[in-house]
Amino acid sequence: MHPNDPKLRSFIEIDPSSDFPIQNLPYGVFFTPEKPLPRTGVAIGDYVLDLWELEQDGLLSVADQPGVFAVGALNHFMSLGPKVWSQTRARISELLRHDNAELRDNKKLRELALVPQKFVQMQMPIAVQGFTDFYSSKEHATNVGTMFRDKTNPLLPNWLHIPIGYNGRASTVVVSGTPIRRPRGQLKPPTVELPTFGPCKRLDFELEMGVVIGQASAMGEMLTEQQADAMIFGFTLLNDWSARDIQQWEYVPLGPFQAKAFGTSISPWIVTREALEPFRVHGPAQDPTPLPYLQQKGANNYDMQLAVDIKTEKMNKPGTICRTNFRNMYWSSVQQLVHHASSGCAMNVGDLLGSGTISGPEKSERGSMLELSWNGTEPLALESGERRSFLEDGDSLTMRGWCQGNGYRIGFGEVEGTILPSV
Repeated sequence: MHPNDPKLRSFIEIDPSSDFPIQNLPYGVFFTPEKPLPRTGVAIGDYVLDLWELEQDGLLSVADQPGVFAVGALNHFMSLGPKVWSQTRARISELLRHDNAELRDNKKLRELALVPQKFVQMQMPIAVQGFTDFYSSKEHATNVGTMFRDKTNPLLPNWLHIPIGYNGRASTVVVSGTPIRRPRGQLKPPTVELPTFGPCKRLDFELEMGVVIGQASAMGEMLTEQQADAMIFGFTLLNDWSARDIQQWEYVPLGPFQAKAFGTSISPWIVTREALEPFRVHGPAQDPTPLPYLQQKGANNYDMQLAVDIKTEKMNKPGTICRTNFRNMYWSSVQQLVHHASSGCAMNVGDLLGSGTISGPEKSERGSMLELSWNGTEPLALESGERRSFLEDGDSLTMRGWCQGNGYRIGFGEVEGTILPSV
């Protein structure tokens, strides 16, 4: 049976609402107090399956590369290529099936290899080589253009022809649960003559998906749609924190800089492209037709539900402030990668692409505080009775995502970050 088969069952009891059924098997890097060295695991139900333990026992081997799961990042494994990715996932799925006795009936190995998630510490799943953030939601770009540029013509002339992006900082991409310090920078409201330096006053989140590149491309070469798709190892939740007031002053003429460099959070689990195959959909119609190198025949978007929760210091539990869907993105991840390499830019194993803020047509589907509060003019009412135009110290943001199958869901876990005061 194919690892995506909805009829597959594991010998591990898994709730139908779990993010991590046997059809998912996302990769992450973890350690435990008893075994502090980081190693690779996959999520299955409420457990992490320790792939290094399976390798030590001889149940799992990967392309004559011993020790590939005993390191603190997935980069080496990803470099082995799509054929190895698929073979490895199929073998892991086989070992977890309800009708396979190899792991199921080996009590000693089960106790070593199946670690309850509540006992593990997750860390960055990849060593990020480069980070590029895109601007590919038509709804988001239209909202921002309406607020700041031209209500009758909100999109810049190039937006419908080219996936807009900028190169960010790999050094400040952090795993879920890492606190985010309120950034400092130059601030110049329109009402004052000269800038000052101080803490950001308009701190925001951006709901995005991260695209993890698992294969390199050579400098000077372009990519086809098929090549770009095959280079994508998987997807992760991504929050590209944004200092709107710092950005407002600095972004002309070269775009975002310090307003985006202080922190980007990702979830600890990378869901493979293969696991998401059943949820592929065609994106919105593109008009005008893109130039030939950007035209795509495949269904390169995904029917992926997304939600954002906020919890303030006064709230007893988080409240949802946004629900949207990744399928709405105007420029697909494949198109973003094709365009990124089109100048001859080399792509590396471990590169991370941010999809750009994911917004939908309804107000409840806006993927940033900038849009939800309409640049502060319509503060968001929270369940606690508080109101928010932008994020305050102590606020915690959690993003969730999943693709809903027939009786199971392919989930991403969550990415969380709490705002600390500026120093």
